[in-house]
Amino acid sequence: MGRSAAFFDLDKTVIAKSSALAFGRPFYRDGLITRRDVVKSAYAQLMFRLGGTDEQTMARTRDYLATLCKGWQVEQVRQIVAETLHELINPYVYAEAAALIEEHQAAGRDVVLVSASGDEMVRPIGALLGVTDVIATRMAVEDGRYSGEVEFYAAGPSKVDAVGELATARGYDLADSYAYSDSYSDRPLLECVGHPTVVNPDRALRKLAVENSWPVLEFRHPIPLGRRLRERPAVPVAAAALGVGVGVAIGIAWYGRHRRTRAATPAVTA
Repeated sequence: MGRSAAFFDLDKTVIAKSSALAFGRPFYRDGLITRRDVVKSAYAQLMFRLGGTDEQTMARTRDYLATLCKGWQVEQVRQIVAETLHELINPYVYAEAAALIEEHQAAGRDVVLVSASGDEMVRPIGALLGVTDVIATRMAVEDGRYSGEVEFYAAGPSKVDAVGELATARGYDLADSYAYSDSYSDRPLLECVGHPTVVNPDRALRKLAVENSWPVLEFRHPIPLGRRLRERPAVPVAAAALGVGVGVAIGIAWYGRHRRTRAATPAVTA
């Protein structure tokens, strides 16, 4: 028997929103994307979630991502993520997911975040959760800027390839390992481990879980880190279990109102 690990999808599994779309507002604010980019990105995200297992859909999403990011300064992206992480991500981490991650770590398992979002976003989110191992999309970089090429797109079967490589390098026994996801597009990831669990599943994944008698969890309590530490016993993971077998566009209008409100009130440090 080798070591075991727990692989967690990120969006709608660990956090209650899309990590890529969450950073759309500061990217828009700093001039990296336009309003049209915002809408197209949200649509691409929606199409991926609805039919992400289709190779053509994944290829279109990957190519759009590469084109959108071409020319961006890598350091600027990292700085934006670092400055807005606690505002845009921390309040949306599911308390149940954080508790489950801690349970796996307490049991001696390595925890790995596996996400189609960019490494520059996923890795800091992992650090927020005490997770150092990340499998995420990597963009090619030339002279400190994204070149418009994708080195590795962490979606569909590619996730499984990366998980397999990591398992070989670390000596993980995948038959004794765990995986968690909300999306049918992660069917290959769930099927490659001995203990798959679906979280807040879409319709297709819920049907698959029923057919395979996989556990289904519903996470409903996104709580900031400070409150989570104070109220840890309040949301036990077991309470989220329903049993065995059983994005959208970024708010540009909200952002405009938010900016006007901030302009009309004294500045407050985030």
